[in-house]
Amino acid sequence: MKNINKYVEHTLLKQDATKEDLDRVLYEAKKYNFLGVCIMPPHVKYAKEYLKGTDIKVVTVLGFPLGTTYMQIKVAEAILAVKDGADEVDMVLNVSALKNKDYQAVGGEILSVVQSVKNTPVKVIIETDLLTKDEIRIATQLVCKTGAKFVKTSTGFVKNGVGAKVEDVKLMYEIASKYNVGVKASGGIKTYQDAVKLIEAGATRLGTSSGVAIVEGANFGI
Repeated sequence: MKNINKYVEHTLLKQDATKEDLDRVLYEAKKYNFLGVCIMPPHVKYAKEYLKGTDIKVVTVLGFPLGTTYMQIKVAEAILAVKDGADEVDMVLNVSALKNKDYQAVGGEILSVVQSVKNTPVKVIIETDLLTKDEIRIATQLVCKTGAKFVKTSTGFVKNGVGAKVEDVKLMYEIASKYNVGVKASGGIKTYQDAVKLIEAGATRLGTSSGVAIVEGANFGI
């Protein structure tokens, strides 16, 4: 598959990430011309400066990884991140509220974040490992009705979680494509073959810390 690098948001969201880890990810993003990097909020300003002069997007996360913080905190994080230079923000949906069928709270929170950053694209992580198929459908529909630009599978932080699964991406794409909303697959994407299967299922973005392995694997189809 040509230009698979332009699907990749090269990701560093480890709790114990060092400055050296961050510099490596940013260097690799430039070397392989990835679509973007996805990093923790305090690193946005540094990453933006490091990637100056490139078209590589700086993406960060809100309410990460649990998604059960105050709505006002997610909004504040979004505003601060954009002020620091974030090109896009990925917020974690309140899975607890979704499970409780409080759809007004779930949708209202997403809408508040979307409206707080105006023209900055918002992606919403629905954490598919914790959801039934019906809940994935409902969550995707809620995301699509708020003005968010992408629905995203996973944080990668669920214990014993699988992350992005082909069948989940297909289900999300079937709904999201009707609203012109993209699908970001993330979590557990390790190889070129993993990446291709998810793209074929409908993913328009890939969140992965294995971007280098995926791009290099493209040369050998592995």
